[in-house]
Amino acid sequence: MEVGVSLNNDLEVLISEAFCIFDTHGDKYIDTRNVGNVLRFLGCVPTEKEVQAVIKATESQDYPGETHLTKFMGHVSLLLMDKQMQPAPAVKILEAFQTLDPENKKYLTKEYFGKLMSEEGEPFTDEELEAMWPVAIDPITGNVPFTFYINQLKHKSEIYDIAEVVKEELAEKAEKEKGKKPAPIIFAPV
Repeated sequence: MEVGVSLNNDLEVLISEAFCIFDTHGDKYIDTRNVGNVLRFLGCVPTEKEVQAVIKATESQDYPGETHLTKFMGHVSLLLMDKQMQPAPAVKILEAFQTLDPENKKYLTKEYFGKLMSEEGEPFTDEELEAMWPVAIDPITGNVPFTFYINQLKHKSEIYDIAEVVKEELAEKAEKEKGKKPAPIIFAPV
């Protein structure tokens, strides 16, 4: 894909592809309101605080409210290589649901789950809840069978695996560069 910026590895390619989906003008800038969307498209699960931190780190000084691809790509590459914003493992999500289900019914009611999602932790908006219900709710019972829901949420994001490979390649390159001896300087007689 031609993005008009130098891409050095597979991680940068994936980040630029996700970024360009939200680059509506084709100028390598996105509205900062889409930063969270790009991160989620990549398979990250950032908190709103993390999204705001990425915006703060990547927002253009020349064009406030906009983020440029190169600045975003550099910053997000480092975050991914540090394994930040990773989705929770399915087993952890299951443990959380089981804590909310002391009677071991294997489901939560829509009302109870909606109340939790809109009032606890990082609250969902009404729009986010409406987007979640078709995936979470069993259309027959109207409840949230959480093992089924967890399976709907599970998707293996390869971005962190790719970030790990790039991190290792960069470390190897840095080690090789460190091991090189500078060429001797030879002065010619004048």
